[in-house]
Amino acid sequence: MKIFTQTICLFLLMASSSFAQQEKGIIGKNNWLNNWTEFRPNHVEHGEPTQILSGNITQDTKLYKRDTYLLLGSVFVTDSTTLTIEPGTVIIGDFKTNGALIISNGSKIMAEGLETDPIIFTSNRSVKKEGDWGGIFILGDAPINKFGNASSVNYGLRPSSFGDISYGGKNPQSNSGVLKYVRIEFAGKRTKEFGYFSSLTLAGVGKKTVIENIMVSYSDGNSFNVLGGEVNLEKMISFRTRSNDYEFNFGTQCNISNSLAIRSPYVSGSDGSRTMYIASYDKKDEVDFAKKGTFVIAENLTLINVSDNLASDIKVGLVKEALYISEDASLDMRKSVISGFNPAVIIDSNVKINSKNLDRIKFNDMYFNNCNGNIFTENDSNNADLENWYGNSIFFNVYSKGNDAETFIDVKNGRRPDFRLRINKIIASNDRED
Repeated sequence: MKIFTQTICLFLLMASSSFAQQEKGIIGKNNWLNNWTEFRPNHVEHGEPTQILSGNITQDTKLYKRDTYLLLGSVFVTDSTTLTIEPGTVIIGDFKTNGALIISNGSKIMAEGLETDPIIFTSNRSVKKEGDWGGIFILGDAPINKFGNASSVNYGLRPSSFGDISYGGKNPQSNSGVLKYVRIEFAGKRTKEFGYFSSLTLAGVGKKTVIENIMVSYSDGNSFNVLGGEVNLEKMISFRTRSNDYEFNFGTQCNISNSLAIRSPYVSGSDGSRTMYIASYDKKDEVDFAKKGTFVIAENLTLINVSDNLASDIKVGLVKEALYISEDASLDMRKSVISGFNPAVIIDSNVKINSKNLDRIKFNDMYFNNCNGNIFTENDSNNADLENWYGNSIFFNVYSKGNDAETFIDVKNGRRPDFRLRINKIIASNDRED
């Protein structure tokens, strides 16, 4: 009886361990990237546009799958208007006029694609490249931490009124609509005066806005740029962007879960772009410290740098850190995978390493894999204090040196990759490999 009991206990331990292993990084009984994603968008032809979108949309409008739309210049949805987009609709951003779609504060977008019929925003060039067109802006009236209750996006958009590009307010429940099963490809154009567009900018967006299953591919600017607001993001994908995959700033309160960033050292920009950049401000004198600083809760993320020769790419400076955390910003990261970076995390040099500050930067149940170092303070190669803190067994962080083929189910599949962890990869150990 005793032997039988021990056998049952061992079985339960193994079963629970196997289940726990699956919980790290992106999760799902099936590969949720299937059906709606596209990892070779430059091989897909969408035909010529049949309709043109331009100027201001000031009355409720619906876009239909039967048509292909050209986004000509800056297109504003204003005056509390709702833009509805049918599943399967294709919207093409114009290269010459820097096509962009702006959902102004008070208006809504209802872009609810399907897993089998996603909505697609892409380039109108025959040979598509990063930064072919502008991007999408969704502006709401949720709180930001700048002085006053409002700010604005510019980028040379040329609105008919300042209100068309303003965001921020006092409504954390703000509802800017639905963005679901949407692909955004080849956006993030660079402007001479205002820098890079982001593929998707969420500014002052509130909790009632639904943002799920969004894939951004080949962006020249940030894939996702979140400016203030209180927003939930689920099943996001950033693929081969040149800038940051996810950037959070100006008091953002964000929950991001089951999401993915796939970087390439041969595509990333040379200015130190990362999978995640977390800040509370650009300049201290522009924010009100009585308001909330940026706080990101990140759970079940997979952040991976796919390299043909990681050691060589690190040596020549093509690989940077995965995460950068600025002063006065907070992060609570759990059950996530960071693989193939140099190092995994950099904390701003202005952050004093003490228990108060480290309590605002949490890493629990993490899997740090094949990184050239784990967590460092900027410009300081001595990270013993940080390693001792985050390496404590109470955090359940795991460290490994596995290659991609051993670590993930199938990263080499060009059409249908699977970035979930292999079930038996993680060993129940907290021993660090520095």
